[in-house]
Amino acid sequence: MIPSMLAFADRVSEIIPVGLTGRVTRLSGLTIAAAGLPVPIGALCRVHRGPQRLAEAEVVGFRDQETLLLPLGDIAGLRRGDSVSLRNSAPQVRVGEQMLGRVFNARGDTLDDGDQPALPHRRSLYGAPPASMSRPRITKPLGTGIRAIDALLTCGKGQRVGLFAGSGVGKSTLLGQIARGSQADVNVVVLVGERGREVREFLEKSLGPDGLSRSVVIVATGDEAPTLRLRAAHFGTTVAEFFRDQGRDVLLLVDSLTRFAHAQREVGFAAEEPPAARGFPPSVFSVLPKLVERTGHSESGSITGLYTVLVDGDDFNEPIADAVRGLLDGHWVLSRRLAEQAHWPALDVLASISRVMPDVTSPQHRATADQLKRVLAAYRHHEDMISVGAYQSGSHPLVDAAIRERLRWTEFLQQPLDQPTKLPDTLAWLRQLAGQLS
Repeated sequence: MIPSMLAFADRVSEIIPVGLTGRVTRLSGLTIAAAGLPVPIGALCRVHRGPQRLAEAEVVGFRDQETLLLPLGDIAGLRRGDSVSLRNSAPQVRVGEQMLGRVFNARGDTLDDGDQPALPHRRSLYGAPPASMSRPRITKPLGTGIRAIDALLTCGKGQRVGLFAGSGVGKSTLLGQIARGSQADVNVVVLVGERGREVREFLEKSLGPDGLSRSVVIVATGDEAPTLRLRAAHFGTTVAEFFRDQGRDVLLLVDSLTRFAHAQREVGFAAEEPPAARGFPPSVFSVLPKLVERTGHSESGSITGLYTVLVDGDDFNEPIADAVRGLLDGHWVLSRRLAEQAHWPALDVLASISRVMPDVTSPQHRATADQLKRVLAAYRHHEDMISVGAYQSGSHPLVDAAIRERLRWTEFLQQPLDQPTKLPDTLAWLRQLAGQLS
C-alpha cells in the first residue's frame, strides 16, 4: 500500500496545477505563440476564442519568452490577446477491454456507430519502454497466416518488423490479411495520415468483421493536425501496452511510420527546428526510437510491432527507411515487379529478413527455408536467360529444380486473400516442397 501511495505522490508532484494562463501574441502559419504560459512540452492547452469558442493546442516548443503551440483543430477567429489556459500537463488516455471491436480517433472518441464506452483505466499517453534487462528473449514464433512470411521470414512474439513498400503494391491488403490470420490475442491497428476514403474500405474489405472483432482501430486521417497524427501512434501503443500488461500477445500494426515521421517534421518546423537529413529535423530521428522501443516482450505478455514504411519513389535508402531499418528486428519488402505480375502478396523474400528467425525456428525449419531461398535466388539470377530460351537444361542443378517445380513454389508463395494458413500447415507444406526441390 505504502509504495503505491508514494508512487502516486511522485506522480502528483509532476503535475502542474491547472489554472496557468497566457495570452496569444502572434500566429505564424499554424503555430500559436503565447506569452506568460510556463507549461512543459506536451502539455494540452485551451485557446479561448470568445466566451464559448474553444480550441485545443499542444505545446511543442519555446522561443525567447514565448510558448509555441500547435492546434489540434480549427483556429478560425483566433485573435491577438486571446487567452490560453492549461488543461493538462501530463497527457493521459482511457483504456479498457471495452475497446475491442471499436474504432477511435486520436482523442479517444469513437468513430463508429456505437456509444462511447466507459473505459475504467487511465494510462500515460507517452509510456516508458520496458527496461532492457527486464525483457525476456524472443523464443516463440507468431504465426501470421501468410505462408511466405511464416515459412521464410518467421516472426517472433515481441519482434518489431518493418513492412517496406511503395504506393499501390498491396500494403494495406497484406496488413488486413495478417490481422485476420495471425495467432495474436489482440490486434491494435493504427492508421496514421490515411486518406479518409480508405478508412472504411480498410475496415470492411481488408480487416473484415472477423478481424475487427478482436481489434482496436485508431484513426488519424491526413487532413488532421500533425499533433493528432502523432498522438494516434502513441495512443495505439498505449492501448497495446494495456493489453500486454493483461498477459495478452498483442499485434500492433501502424500504417504508416513514414507519415508519423512526416507529422513530426511538421511539428519540428513549427518549433523552428533546422532541417537536417534531406529536410527532416533532428527531432524526427529522436522520436522514432522512443515510439518503437515501447513494443516488445515483457514479463507479462508481448507486443509484436508491424510498422509500414512508405518508400518515396521506391527508394529503399531514403532517410526514414534507412533509419527505421536500424531500429527494427527485420524488414519485409513488397516488390512492385511482383505486383505487376499479379503475384500476391508481392513479398520479395530474397530482399527481406527476420533477425529473430534463428531463435524461434527449429534447425529443420531453417534448413528447408534456406533450401527454398537458394532455389529462388538461382532462378532469379538466370531468369533473363530462361525467358529468352538461352538456358540449357543441366547447366545448374538448382535452376533445373526451380524450373521443374516452378508451379509448386509459386503456388506456395502466392496466397488468396481469404485463405490464411496455420503455422503447422505451412511448415508441413514447406517440408513437402523442399523434398520435391532436392
